[in-house]
Amino acid sequence: MMLVGANVAVAKVLAEALPIALVAFLRCVLAVAVLWPLARMMEGRVRISPSAKRNLFLQALFGTAIYNAGLLAGLRLTSALEGGMVLATLPAVVAIGSFLWLRERLSGRQWAAAALAGFGMAAITLARLDASGHGSVLGNFLIFLGVGGEAIYVLLAKRIVGAVPVITASLWMQAFSALVLLPFAAPGLGATAALADPAMLGLMLFHSLTASVLCLLLWYKGLERVPAGVAGVFTAFLPATAAVTAVLFLGESFGAVHLAGFTLMMASVMLATWPRKTA
Repeated sequence: MMLVGANVAVAKVLAEALPIALVAFLRCVLAVAVLWPLARMMEGRVRISPSAKRNLFLQALFGTAIYNAGLLAGLRLTSALEGGMVLATLPAVVAIGSFLWLRERLSGRQWAAAALAGFGMAAITLARLDASGHGSVLGNFLIFLGVGGEAIYVLLAKRIVGAVPVITASLWMQAFSALVLLPFAAPGLGATAALADPAMLGLMLFHSLTASVLCLLLWYKGLERVPAGVAGVFTAFLPATAAVTAVLFLGESFGAVHLAGFTLMMASVMLATWPRKTA
């Protein structure tokens, strides 16, 4: 979760230097190059049913292509600090999606978490309206659309949980994502010359190998050792790390309204994910 949060700042730098579709496409291609031998070595040849492949394609479309497009486009207009806060609405959006789509019942705590996430979004939106006009409001909205894509990915993943091994599923998702993104990335392939800069190449490699490979492996390995509810609490590190990285490395300012929004977002994440007491 800390690496995911740090990647918000990294993604902002990349999105300002390279075409958005190209960043997302290269991230997927690099991930496939790592995941393919890793899947063969750790999981062997896995047969996947046509229905599972369709599900993985939809997961790639929403969870990789749409999520990355929303995130990268939004970060061109808003700050990494606020982008991290918007991403913190994910647990609440997933809960609402489960209620509307999967007809799952929500507890009072989950409704409260969704309300707090909404108030947090309102706080940072008001900060933008009062400060620098509508540009950052649009940026935050685009990132929130990306959150919606990621939430749909999570809900789709529930359909095939346990049916496809983690690394193999990730490999197919990244491959499908690269195919979806290729027509949009192709016109900007000439911009890869910017990666001749070692610093920019290093950021691209870090972004791809952590966000699309290492974060996933760490998360699922952790889930083998702790309950999902406990693991969920650690999603609080996403907005926290994004905020620290944005302030320390990008020089972004952290004001009183940001503090209010950050507090509401953290409370929302904790309410949505804190493990329930068992009798």
